[in-house]
Amino acid sequence: METGKQAVINHDKGLHARVAAMIVQKAYELERKWQSKLYFRHQSGSAVPAVSLMPLVSLRVKQGDTVWVEAVGRSAETAAAEMAAFLESDFLLADAATISQIDNLLQDNALTAGQIFTSMANGLMVTDANDVITVLNPAAERILGIPANQAIGWMAQDIIPGSRLHIVAKTRQPELGFRQTIGQLTILTNRTPIIADGQVCGAMAIFEDISVLETVTGELKEVKELKERLQLVLESVQDGICVVDKDGLITYVNPAYVELVNQSRSELIGQNVRNLSPEGARSQVLTTGRPVVGSIAAKPGGVTLVANVSPIVVDGELTGAVSVVKNLSEVHKLTDKLSQVSAKAEYLEQELRRTQKPGPAFKRFIGQSGKVRESLAIAAKAAGSGATVLITGESGTGKELVAEGIHYTSHRAAGPFIRVNCAALPEGLLESELFGHEKGAFTGAVRQKPGKFSLADKGTLFLDEIGELNKSMQAKLLRVLQQKEFTRVGGEAVIKVDVRIIAATNRSLAQMVAEGQFREDLYYRLNVIPILLPPLRERAEDIPLLVDHFLHKVITEQGKDITGITEAALAGLMGYGWPGNVRELENVIERMVTLAESALLTVADLPLYLREGGKGATQAPAQQDVVLLSNVSPAAILPWVEYEKKIIAVALAKYGSFNAAGKALGLTHKTVAAKAQKYGIVKAVSWENGDNMVKSINDVEPC
Repeated sequence: METGKQAVINHDKGLHARVAAMIVQKAYELERKWQSKLYFRHQSGSAVPAVSLMPLVSLRVKQGDTVWVEAVGRSAETAAAEMAAFLESDFLLADAATISQIDNLLQDNALTAGQIFTSMANGLMVTDANDVITVLNPAAERILGIPANQAIGWMAQDIIPGSRLHIVAKTRQPELGFRQTIGQLTILTNRTPIIADGQVCGAMAIFEDISVLETVTGELKEVKELKERLQLVLESVQDGICVVDKDGLITYVNPAYVELVNQSRSELIGQNVRNLSPEGARSQVLTTGRPVVGSIAAKPGGVTLVANVSPIVVDGELTGAVSVVKNLSEVHKLTDKLSQVSAKAEYLEQELRRTQKPGPAFKRFIGQSGKVRESLAIAAKAAGSGATVLITGESGTGKELVAEGIHYTSHRAAGPFIRVNCAALPEGLLESELFGHEKGAFTGAVRQKPGKFSLADKGTLFLDEIGELNKSMQAKLLRVLQQKEFTRVGGEAVIKVDVRIIAATNRSLAQMVAEGQFREDLYYRLNVIPILLPPLRERAEDIPLLVDHFLHKVITEQGKDITGITEAALAGLMGYGWPGNVRELENVIERMVTLAESALLTVADLPLYLREGGKGATQAPAQQDVVLLSNVSPAAILPWVEYEKKIIAVALAKYGSFNAAGKALGLTHKTVAAKAQKYGIVKAVSWENGDNMVKSINDVEPC
């Protein structure tokens, strides 16, 4: 049964919270008593349960308003009549029990509201009519970084710079969706005035932290920009790119691919590669999930493509494949061009290294030849590091001068440069000389003596003739190189040192290692940066510079009036093999100046063995360094470059490629290509008869 009654509210304050609580309490009693459900309807609004406090308060019923009481149940009419009569009463409280029940009801609903404010993810701040903060929930504390006990009771403008709640309260106009930055956070705020009975009671702000959202928005923007860039890259590259999905349908082709296969984009998109080429590379990748590299395929129109196809895997699942293709003929052209450019670059790099001037610390080393410049360039680079250096060269080639240059160019230049000739010291004294000894270590050791390693601390130790060390000393030297420490002879204390080692030898340490005369581990420790100094016979073009230098030196020392040397005498010096190298040349110049009877040195001043045809010259170079040409005439010796040009031309004519010719000559294919370019030798291959033809832009007659 359903019925309704009308009631006019006579209470002067309407249905405020305490009255509403009394009504709810009465509704509970009537529903239990009459087994009916009660509802209230205000004006044209919807019905609300009579036993719910907050919805009843939200009706905002004032004095004189009419409220409809609706009842559903067995005794609905009676229940509605009693409820309507109660609504028109003065709501007087009869006993303390009823008051307690009403207070409990209010407390329960107050707790519910408080829990809502506390549990809100958004910040909530409420101010009164004087802009004083009255409510600040935990979310607001977290976002603002201000504890509630330090904010409640204070004016919002003083606690939060830039607060606009007082403006909202004054204008009565809400501000919705305002962005605001507080510290490192970006928040979105809704500000609303609180109005009751037409009067502004304050304002409230509900705000949320959107920093994460801002970050995600920025990342999405970056992803979009990246997508645009990648799209531009794909559209601009010269390689053809084709993307297929997991079902084999073509989903994307770039302009280069369209041009390579000579089909339009609309013809390609949507085609299934499994139907186009069931055994093709793209089909294989979609089936196996493994990449295919260097697949060659013939396309319609006579185009041959080479393709690399890779699977597209997302979260461990194959979602498609992408192929990158090139025109095979273009690849061959690029390979040839790259080979030529690489050869030219290597050649120019060698030439540049030869022309670079070494640092001032190497000025005592006289020479301008290519081999000298290469060696000094390596030495200059080695000076910039602390690595061990091994200088190899015949006796008299200037190994000690290079070692000095490395030291005085390095960051250790302020430290000592200590020289030790390992061949000049007896084996019994060498250990004491290198590491020092304690007092009483052996007969005659009357005091403690520091060794060369101690003297060279923070500097450089130059070990000349390192190949003369015995196996025992080699082992001790290896320990110093590895551990940077040693023990004096007769001592027990371990001494730490910071020494750079530069070693030199006129012997082949690699051969000594093979013969068991030199420790292999020590050899590799020493041979970190190898420097090979050429003998004087291999840089004869430096002899005039050396002669001029030694002449000036000896003339200054002896005070003799020598004006120079004749061309014939200089030619005699340049034609000699100089087994003693620069040291022998210096001795010869000193002898000539000392014995000269005129102001100009002539052939007559040369030593007898030089005047008689160089009996002291060294033997001919090894067989692998001798080039035999059947048509070389002894009567007409040409410059070396002419022979080199002929050798390159003959090798290319015989072997047909830079690679094969380089292997035959013991050179790299880049060097052969560079020299062929230098001499204008053009390699052409005739495919009709299979012959290789080598032409020179400036062909020379057989020599």
